[in-house]
Amino acid sequence: MKRLAGKVVIVTGASQGMGESHARVMVHHGAKVVLTDVNAEAGEKIAAELGDNALFVKHDVASIDGWAKVVAAAEARFGTVNVLVNNAGILGEIAPTTSFSEAAYNKVIAINQTGVFLGMQAVLPGMIALKQGSIVNISSTAGLVAVYGAPNLAYVASKFAVRGMTKQVAAEFGVYNIRVNSIHPGFIKTPMMAAATDEGGGDALSKTPLNRMAEPSEVSDLVVFLASDESRFITGAEHIIDGGMTAL
Repeated sequence: MKRLAGKVVIVTGASQGMGESHARVMVHHGAKVVLTDVNAEAGEKIAAELGDNALFVKHDVASIDGWAKVVAAAEARFGTVNVLVNNAGILGEIAPTTSFSEAAYNKVIAINQTGVFLGMQAVLPGMIALKQGSIVNISSTAGLVAVYGAPNLAYVASKFAVRGMTKQVAAEFGVYNIRVNSIHPGFIKTPMMAAATDEGGGDALSKTPLNRMAEPSEVSDLVVFLASDESRFITGAEHIIDGGMTAL
């Protein structure tokens, strides 16, 4: 039996990187997946490759109306959403706190933090009605510790917020058998990580005891576990997948 049979999933930021990987692996495991992203060309191509169990919807995660559209599309095509993967996020500018612009700060918060809030708010009514659901919020090791050598207050603030929101919603909605967990990746081979290292993020290998960057699919394996009934007694927890980086 497929590990995600019967799951109707929304994956945000699914046109590349980890989001694309999550969508592909979840379809492989039997889920029906709605991929969302602002990059419609890439997203539609991926959904077409994945076949009838995938649907792409162009989507700005910082828009409450956009979330209503995504949930409606998911319900019309596949049924009530019982898994949400809040993956969409941006790095934003790398700059000292003293010179970080308000506009740049607000943009990161809107996508990385407000987008997660709006997503959870949009799917919770359906999950409450079903009396079951799993929300997986992609945070970062920057939601656990400061980032040294590549200052970005907005990114760190947003990822710490995702960790806190995860715990609050887990506590609030556990009575409905809704589980909410956060994932905290370290150095993963994605376009965002390439940008971070180019802008002064330092040597990933020197900061990772396992001495390599992870493939996106390795994070996707954890996403599948948390979305599946295999993790049915796990909620309100942060799951670190960083090759040992935060152990240093």
